[in-house]
Amino acid sequence: MRRLFLIAGLMTAFGLAVLAASATPPASFAGTWSLDKTKSQGLSQGMMNAESVTWTITQDDKQISIDSKVVASQSAAGATPAPAGPGGGAGRGGPMGPRAFNLDGKEATAEVQGGTNTTKATWATDGKTLELSSVRTGSRDGQEFKFTTTEKLSLSADGKVLTVNRHSERPQGPQDSTMVFNKQ
Repeated sequence: MRRLFLIAGLMTAFGLAVLAASATPPASFAGTWSLDKTKSQGLSQGMMNAESVTWTITQDDKQISIDSKVVASQSAAGATPAPAGPGGGAGRGGPMGPRAFNLDGKEATAEVQGGTNTTKATWATDGKTLELSSVRTGSRDGQEFKFTTTEKLSLSADGKVLTVNRHSERPQGPQDSTMVFNKQ
Protein backbone atom coordinates (compact mmCIF):
# COMPACT_ATOMS: atom_id res chain seq x y z
CA MET A 1 0.00 0.00 0.00
CA ARG A 2 2.87 2.34 0.83
CA ARG A 3 4.42 1.66 -2.54
CA LEU A 4 1.16 2.56 -4.27
CA PHE A 5 1.01 5.92 -2.44
CA LEU A 6 4.65 6.60 -3.23
CA ILE A 7 4.15 5.87 -6.93
CA ALA A 8 0.97 7.96 -7.05
CA GLY A 9 2.74 10.85 -5.32
CA LEU A 10 5.70 10.70 -7.71
CA MET A 11 3.41 10.58 -10.75
CA THR A 12 1.48 13.59 -9.46
CA ALA A 13 4.69 15.56 -8.89
CA PHE A 14 5.96 14.60 -12.36
CA GLY A 15 2.66 15.63 -13.94
CA LEU A 16 2.70 19.00 -12.20
CA ALA A 17 6.31 19.59 -13.28
CA VAL A 18 5.45 18.82 -16.91
CA LEU A 19 2.40 21.06 -16.74
CA ALA A 20 4.41 23.94 -15.26
CA ALA A 21 7.14 23.55 -17.88
CA SER A 22 4.64 23.59 -20.74
CA ALA A 23 2.70 26.64 -19.45
CA THR A 24 2.76 29.52 -21.89
CA PRO A 25 4.45 32.59 -20.45
CA PRO A 26 2.20 35.64 -20.27
CA ALA A 27 2.22 38.09 -23.15
CA SER A 28 4.75 40.90 -23.09
CA PHE A 29 3.32 44.31 -23.95
CA ALA A 30 6.69 46.03 -23.58
CA GLY A 31 7.62 48.56 -26.24
CA THR A 32 6.66 51.91 -27.68
CA TRP A 33 3.18 52.08 -29.20
CA SER A 34 1.53 54.76 -31.41
CA LEU A 35 -2.24 55.22 -31.44
CA ASP A 36 -3.88 54.50 -34.79
CA LYS A 37 -6.89 56.83 -34.67
CA THR A 38 -8.32 55.41 -37.92
CA LYS A 39 -8.76 51.97 -36.32
CA SER A 40 -9.75 53.19 -32.85
CA GLN A 41 -13.31 53.91 -31.68
CA GLY A 42 -14.91 56.03 -28.98
CA LEU A 43 -11.82 58.16 -28.33
CA SER A 44 -12.03 61.22 -26.11
CA GLN A 45 -11.99 64.56 -27.87
CA GLY A 46 -8.50 65.22 -26.51
CA MET A 47 -7.18 62.02 -28.10
CA MET A 48 -9.02 62.60 -31.38
CA ASN A 49 -7.60 66.12 -31.68
CA ALA A 50 -4.07 65.16 -30.63
CA GLU A 51 -1.26 65.18 -33.14
CA SER A 52 -0.01 61.93 -31.61
CA VAL A 53 -0.62 59.60 -28.68
CA THR A 54 2.21 57.32 -27.63
CA TRP A 55 2.36 54.68 -24.90
CA THR A 56 5.72 53.44 -23.67
CA ILE A 57 5.23 50.19 -21.79
CA THR A 58 7.82 48.51 -19.60
CA GLN A 59 7.11 45.08 -18.21
CA ASP A 60 8.89 42.42 -16.20
CA ASP A 61 7.66 39.41 -14.21
CA LYS A 62 6.42 41.59 -11.35
CA GLN A 63 5.12 44.83 -12.84
CA ILE A 64 3.82 46.61 -15.93
CA SER A 65 4.15 50.37 -16.32
CA ILE A 66 2.44 52.51 -18.97
CA ASP A 67 3.76 56.00 -19.68
CA SER A 68 1.40 58.02 -21.92
CA LYS A 69 2.42 61.00 -24.00
CA VAL A 70 -0.15 63.12 -25.83
CA VAL A 71 1.13 65.76 -28.24
CA ALA A 72 -1.47 68.43 -28.98
CA SER A 73 -2.08 69.42 -32.56
CA GLN A 74 -1.31 73.01 -33.55
CA SER A 75 -5.03 73.86 -33.81
CA ALA A 76 -5.74 72.40 -30.36
CA ALA A 77 -2.71 73.98 -28.67
CA GLY A 78 -4.65 77.10 -27.68
CA ALA A 79 -7.81 75.24 -26.72
CA THR A 80 -8.77 74.45 -23.14
CA PRO A 81 -7.34 71.02 -22.38
CA ALA A 82 -9.57 68.10 -21.51
CA PRO A 83 -9.16 66.68 -18.01
CA ALA A 84 -6.42 64.10 -17.71
CA GLY A 85 -7.48 60.54 -17.03
CA PRO A 86 -5.85 57.15 -16.72
CA GLY A 87 -3.82 56.71 -19.89
CA GLY A 88 -5.78 59.57 -21.36
CA GLY A 89 -4.37 62.89 -22.18
CA ALA A 90 -4.82 66.40 -21.09
CA GLY A 91 -4.21 67.68 -24.59
CA ARG A 92 -1.29 69.83 -23.44
CA GLY A 93 1.39 67.52 -24.75
CA GLY A 94 4.19 66.01 -22.76
CA PRO A 95 4.22 62.93 -20.58
CA MET A 96 1.18 62.11 -18.46
CA GLY A 97 3.19 60.17 -15.88
CA PRO A 98 3.49 56.41 -15.68
CA ARG A 99 0.77 54.15 -14.36
CA ALA A 100 2.16 51.04 -12.68
CA PHE A 101 0.39 47.77 -11.90
CA ASN A 102 1.69 44.77 -9.95
CA LEU A 103 1.33 41.55 -11.92
CA ASP A 104 0.76 39.35 -8.86
CA GLY A 105 -3.03 39.84 -9.00
CA LYS A 106 -3.14 41.75 -5.71
CA GLU A 107 -4.59 45.23 -5.27
CA ALA A 108 -2.21 48.10 -4.58
CA THR A 109 -3.38 51.39 -3.08
CA ALA A 110 -1.39 54.61 -3.23
CA GLU A 111 -2.00 58.10 -1.95
CA VAL A 112 -2.36 60.52 -4.86
CA GLN A 113 -3.11 64.21 -5.01
CA GLY A 114 -6.49 64.68 -3.38
CA GLY A 115 -7.22 61.01 -2.64
CA THR A 116 -6.24 57.41 -3.27
CA ASN A 117 -5.73 55.23 -6.34
CA THR A 118 -6.25 51.47 -6.14
CA THR A 119 -4.91 49.35 -9.00
CA LYS A 120 -5.06 45.67 -9.89
CA ALA A 121 -3.83 43.59 -12.83
CA THR A 122 -5.37 40.23 -13.70
CA TRP A 123 -4.21 37.82 -16.43
CA ALA A 124 -6.78 35.89 -18.46
CA THR A 125 -6.32 32.13 -18.15
CA ASP A 126 -4.68 31.98 -21.59
CA GLY A 127 -1.99 34.50 -20.53
CA LYS A 128 -2.66 36.61 -23.62
CA THR A 129 -5.04 39.24 -22.22
CA LEU A 130 -4.25 41.48 -19.28
CA GLU A 131 -7.01 43.36 -17.44
CA LEU A 132 -5.92 46.52 -15.66
CA SER A 133 -8.33 48.14 -13.23
CA SER A 134 -7.97 51.45 -11.46
CA VAL A 135 -10.25 53.15 -8.93
CA ARG A 136 -9.41 56.71 -7.95
CA THR A 137 -11.36 58.33 -5.12
CA GLY A 138 -10.98 61.62 -3.36
CA SER A 139 -12.24 65.10 -2.89
CA ARG A 140 -11.81 68.20 -5.03
CA ASP A 141 -13.18 71.61 -4.03
CA GLY A 142 -15.25 69.92 -1.30
CA GLN A 143 -16.84 67.46 -3.76
CA GLU A 144 -16.24 63.72 -3.45
CA PHE A 145 -15.34 61.93 -6.68
CA LYS A 146 -14.75 58.42 -7.95
CA PHE A 147 -13.24 57.41 -11.30
CA THR A 148 -13.06 53.74 -12.30
CA THR A 149 -11.29 52.46 -15.37
CA THR A 150 -10.92 48.93 -16.69
CA GLU A 151 -8.63 48.23 -19.64
CA LYS A 152 -8.20 44.90 -21.38
CA LEU A 153 -4.90 44.71 -23.28
CA SER A 154 -4.32 42.13 -26.01
CA LEU A 155 -1.76 41.66 -28.77
CA SER A 156 -2.17 40.58 -32.37
CA ALA A 157 -0.66 37.19 -33.29
CA ASP A 158 2.47 38.87 -34.70
CA GLY A 159 2.84 41.14 -31.64
CA LYS A 160 2.78 44.34 -33.71
CA VAL A 161 -0.71 45.60 -32.79
CA LEU A 162 -1.91 46.32 -29.26
CA THR A 163 -5.67 46.60 -28.72
CA VAL A 164 -6.98 48.21 -25.54
CA ASN A 165 -10.68 47.94 -24.70
CA ARG A 166 -11.38 50.60 -22.07
CA HIS A 167 -14.47 51.14 -19.92
CA SER A 168 -14.55 54.21 -17.66
CA GLU A 169 -17.08 55.33 -15.08
CA ARG A 170 -16.87 59.02 -14.15
CA PRO A 171 -19.19 61.62 -12.66
CA GLN A 172 -19.91 62.73 -16.27
CA GLY A 173 -21.08 59.19 -17.08
CA PRO A 174 -19.65 56.00 -18.58
CA GLN A 175 -17.41 55.90 -21.62
CA ASP A 176 -16.29 52.94 -23.71
CA SER A 177 -13.48 53.04 -26.23
CA THR A 178 -11.27 50.75 -28.25
CA MET A 179 -7.75 52.02 -28.81
CA VAL A 180 -5.55 50.38 -31.42
CA PHE A 181 -1.80 50.97 -31.19
CA ASN A 182 0.94 50.04 -33.64
CA LYS A 183 4.38 49.04 -32.37
CA GLN A 184 7.09 51.52 -33.30
